[in-house]
Order: sequence, then C-alpha cells, then structure tokens
Amino acid sequence: MADQPLSLAARAVEVLNTADGREKTALSRRHAAEWFAARSSGGPDIRIGTASPPMHPARPAEPKLLDPRCVPKRKPGSEAGRIALLHAVAHIELNAVDLHWDIIARFSHVPMPLGFFDDWVKAADEESKHFNLMCDCLEALGSHYGALPAHAGMWRAAEDTADDLMGRLAVVPMVLEARGLDVTPGMIEVFRKAGLAQAVEALELIYAEEVGHVAYGSKWFNFLCGRDNLDPKEMFHSLVRKYFHGALKPPFNEEKRADAGLPPDFYWPLADQVKPLPGW
Repeated sequence: MADQPLSLAARAVEVLNTADGREKTALSRRHAAEWFAARSSGGPDIRIGTASPPMHPARPAEPKLLDPRCVPKRKPGSEAGRIALLHAVAHIELNAVDLHWDIIARFSHVPMPLGFFDDWVKAADEESKHFNLMCDCLEALGSHYGALPAHAGMWRAAEDTADDLMGRLAVVPMVLEARGLDVTPGMIEVFRKAGLAQAVEALELIYAEEVGHVAYGSKWFNFLCGRDNLDPKEMFHSLVRKYFHGALKPPFNEEKRADAGLPPDFYWPLADQVKPLPGW
C-alpha cells in the first residue's frame, strides 16, 4: 500500500524546518498547490493532522539578524537606500511565509472549519511569491537577500502568541500586516520616482494581496469571538495591549483597512498608547 500523503500540519513543519529562502518558498508553493488540488478533487489527501512546529523556524546563515535598534536607517533617496528597502521587505515576506505555516501547524489541534486552513495556505503561497519577487528585484540591482543585516524582532509576535490563537490573529494579520497597508503606498512612490518599474509592479501586487491577508485575520478573529460570545473590539484591544510591543502609529490607511474588515474604532483607540519598538 502506498504511503499516506503528509498531513497539512506536517507539510507546514517541513516548510518551517527549511532554511534557504528560495528553497523554503518553493516547498511552500508546492505544498499549497498540492493542498488546493486535493481540495478541488475532494480526494483522500485532505488531512489537517497535528504536528509539533519548532519554536523558531530554520533560517539561512545570512542575513545577520540585529536588535531592531541596531538596524541601519534606510534613506530611500539613494540606490543603496532603495536596495535596503527592498531587502527589508524581502525579510518581512520570508517571516510572513513562516508565520502563516506556523499558524496552521501550531493551532492544528483547534477545531476550525477547513476554510481557515485554506486561507492561511493561500496566504503562505502568496507570501512565498512576494519573497521571490523581492529577491528578483534585489538581484536586478546587483544585490541579494542576505547581503544586508535585518530585523531580529519579527518572530517575537509568534513566540508571544504561541499558545493563543486569538492573540496570534490580533497581532500578526490585524496589526503587523495591517501596518503594511499603511506604508506600502509610500514605498511604491519611492520606486516609481526612481523609474524602477519592476519594483513598482512587485510592490503593487504585494499591496493588493496583503489586503486579503489582513481580511483573513479579521474574519477568523471575529469567528472565534462569535463562537465564544465575546465582543470583538474589546478582545482586540485587550490582546493587542497584552502582546504587541510597538505602537499603532498613524497615519492609517483607513480605506484599505476597512476593505480588510478593520473599522477605525479597532485601531484608533490604541494609537500611540504604547512605547514604539525601534524599527517600526
């Protein structure tokens, strides 16, 4: 008898345990394609399973990870600054790949509809695409991912919420990824002014797809609140104050946040109420 296909949770752990960025994202995309092929056929391969993900995902030897206070400031007006900005986005996207597979593996024991897993597999697949787009942009400018130091604090949200699914949803998609909706239009303008069409096209795609990732967080956060008869706004405020170590800094992209299911009364009451973490 043929070996039974790996469960989705086991596939997630495989991605988390792969160090090289290009290899990690290739495996991520392959697992996503196989998952959705199984879902569309209704075959026997649809198993969530359970797994024990590592507390820290495997990482390449480079980039060197620094305390956020030690990451050099980016000056996007120069070519070096634009390379640094692309490198920072690539680093964010690689972390996002791991964050989305981690939520699948770490919380696979929580009873959730299959749509929950569909959403995070799709998000992980898109983040994998985003990482490779940023790597392609870096290589077009004579650089590569790993050439510059990067932010060491990005996995902290995963560590802090390792035992709290609602906390993970509140902090990762609904705060960290929502922040991307605020800052990406400005980044697009930087590269448009520099005449770098490849970077503009890549960032515009990332911007469009990140709205969906924030929306997945909002959707499943509200689902859990409804299942437990909790007030979503009050829970969001409580969990962000508990787990988030930075400031919710205006200006906010209220239009795109609304598209993602985040109303202003979720985030404005938290604006500048906590000490900012350097680097955000």
